[in-house]
Amino acid sequence: MKKHALLTASGSKRWLSCPPSARLEATFAEKETTAAAEGTAAHALAEYKVKRALRYFCKRPVSEYEDEFMDIATDDYAAFILEQMAEFRKAGADPTVMIETRLDFSDYVPESFGTADCIIIGGDCLHIIDLKFGGQIVEAEGNSQLRLYSLGALQQFGCLYDVKKVLMTIFQPRRENVSTVAMTVEELMAWAETELRPKAKLAFAGEGEYLPGEWCMFCRAADKCRARAEANLKVAREEFGLPPLLTDEEVETLLPRLPDIVKWANDLQAYALDAAVNQGKQWNGFKLVEGRSIRKYADEEAVARAAEACGYKDIYQKKLINLGDLEKLMGKKKFQEVLGAFIVKPPGKPTLVPLSDKRPALTITNVKEEFTEE
Repeated sequence: MKKHALLTASGSKRWLSCPPSARLEATFAEKETTAAAEGTAAHALAEYKVKRALRYFCKRPVSEYEDEFMDIATDDYAAFILEQMAEFRKAGADPTVMIETRLDFSDYVPESFGTADCIIIGGDCLHIIDLKFGGQIVEAEGNSQLRLYSLGALQQFGCLYDVKKVLMTIFQPRRENVSTVAMTVEELMAWAETELRPKAKLAFAGEGEYLPGEWCMFCRAADKCRARAEANLKVAREEFGLPPLLTDEEVETLLPRLPDIVKWANDLQAYALDAAVNQGKQWNGFKLVEGRSIRKYADEEAVARAAEACGYKDIYQKKLINLGDLEKLMGKKKFQEVLGAFIVKPPGKPTLVPLSDKRPALTITNVKEEFTEE
């Protein structure tokens, strides 16, 4: 059975922001999701690609989740690592590369360890690279997971290299995001002593204050967390309960909070449904009913034979398969050569996002011109 640390590197933003959440969510079973399984498959394929590029003998993994996008994305990841090795050589260093390396950072976080996707070390530089296959945007700036891996790598290999600078990179192909940040070893150690160590001590003991925020997204206790519920209900009472109209300032205050309020409501509803279906839980004022159902053919071939036998011949539709499937069928290069001139990408529907989003802002003129007809 695979052992997991209580205070994981991947969950560090959560327990650093809300220390007692680590002990709380440990009481909930970990659920395997399709996204997690796909991520595991992508990491296995990426490991194989990098090791082959480094001329190690290894066997290609097989997974039901592998597709053309994953194949291209992991090729790009391997190429990026080779590019970073070349940068080390340009600087006069002979880099050592380690893939899927277990690191111990229990000097700062009790009983904690983790596995770094890629470590490149040489001369006075350490570079930690983390592959993220999901679609939720992740940045290297202030990333505690990368910092923990850096601390673990320094602890394990620092005696062999006089590291002065640490580079940390998030490689996220689904969002075309390659985010890199640099820290000096002194800056990293200062963060470890002043912020990491005291908060890790609180988290390991299950102490400190519950603080809900965007880090609740992947917390296993999020559905039933009282602090999260009270925070969202407080917003609803104080903001939505003020008659008769909200001011612009109040709308601006509410906008960044709405995604978590909506997600919390959906999470709570999903929890209640799951408990009713799988545990027989009966909620006062509610009952389980059969949802809306859509008619479908039990046997399409039998239906066709029966319809044709009665003289109905025009029973089939012929249309192009969707664009993504056609691109997979032809391959990206051939698809672009043959059909590139026939593909258009209409503007996406306007959406409000925080200023931190990297997409360029639309002007009022652009919005009116592009979307008036729609």
